[in-house]
Amino acid sequence: MPRMTASRRIYLDNAATSWPKPPAVYDAVDHYQRNIGAPAGRGAYAEGQAVEREIGNCRRKIAELIGTADSHRVVFGFNGTDVLNIALHGIIRPGDHVVTSVAEHNSVLRPLRYLHDHHEISGTYVDCDPHGVLDAEAVLGAVTSKTKLVAITHASNVTGALQPVEAIGQRLRDAGAFFLVDAAQSMGHVPIDVRSSHIDLLAASGHKGLLGPLGTGVLYASPDCEPHLESFRQGGTGTQSEVDVQPGDLPHKLESGNFNVPALYGLSAGLSYLNERGFAAVRQHELQLTALLRERLAATENIQLVGPVDAEKCTGVTSFVVKGLEPQEVASLLDSAFQIQVRAGLHCAPRMHEALGTKELGGTVRVSFGPFNTEDDIAALVAAVGQIATSLSETE
Repeated sequence: MPRMTASRRIYLDNAATSWPKPPAVYDAVDHYQRNIGAPAGRGAYAEGQAVEREIGNCRRKIAELIGTADSHRVVFGFNGTDVLNIALHGIIRPGDHVVTSVAEHNSVLRPLRYLHDHHEISGTYVDCDPHGVLDAEAVLGAVTSKTKLVAITHASNVTGALQPVEAIGQRLRDAGAFFLVDAAQSMGHVPIDVRSSHIDLLAASGHKGLLGPLGTGVLYASPDCEPHLESFRQGGTGTQSEVDVQPGDLPHKLESGNFNVPALYGLSAGLSYLNERGFAAVRQHELQLTALLRERLAATENIQLVGPVDAEKCTGVTSFVVKGLEPQEVASLLDSAFQIQVRAGLHCAPRMHEALGTKELGGTVRVSFGPFNTEDDIAALVAAVGQIATSLSETE
């Protein structure tokens, strides 16, 4: 494959982390580093109080986004994996039963495997359809009297498929089990309402759809599950320093040690950008790009799309395979020859690839959009993939 000259880097891996960020995010981080520099909750001086106010503002923006008036129920962690671990290790006890699915990320699968091996929990992994979509009835049908938790991803990081979390949550309330939703791929992309969906625990990254820097995670805990949620780590909180037990109130119960304050300043700025541009406008932009990409890839020789056909049922994520080529080879060619950056492989979701029949192929090539991608990016990608696929057919 001859090396092509690209006028710019085309970044299409926003499901891993969003880039570029809004200019205000860079400005907020730089402002904190240069002019504030104080930790959170540990100083009565002006800069320390400024940090407290900004973190409070960030909590309120998250609370408003997910449909709760109780911003103290928004807990900050260090990434999506971190807050999922806080939720899973905090709510599950030895001997509990958990219902989850084959669509989950290793950030759920691996903690559950650890709890199975070390604390004798049991789990049921609900299968998906050939497009990677779960059936709400199948999830609810797996719940027993011993089920403590149902843990479901809101959107697949492999295909972007949106799962029926609202239908599950509304019916789950009567079953006596808590509901954990992994929103790493959906928060900032599609609407989420923890009350109407009866979500007890909602976990997400701050650096993906919310456009913040790396190093932030967000966890919501409902009033019902709060008394049952143990702290995953203990330490300094800047409150109740006279006692050697962890505070029992949220968010301090689950927040120990210094925050990643520069990243939280950036996250707050990212949320402000999304509010100003409008979440509905961002969603519509990603839908248009996704529908266009799938239409053009479907018309390209030697390309097989993986996942739902209808872009309306997905986030801005599209997976495909080039027949006869390993996904990593395709991604490497796209980067080296065209400066187009995508993700290839199993995407830390091995059970999903088993269900889709792509595990033995080495996974898929994944394209994921953000608010700054354009139709020109799609045109460049489709042309490059077409050239790769054509060169393959010519050598056969």
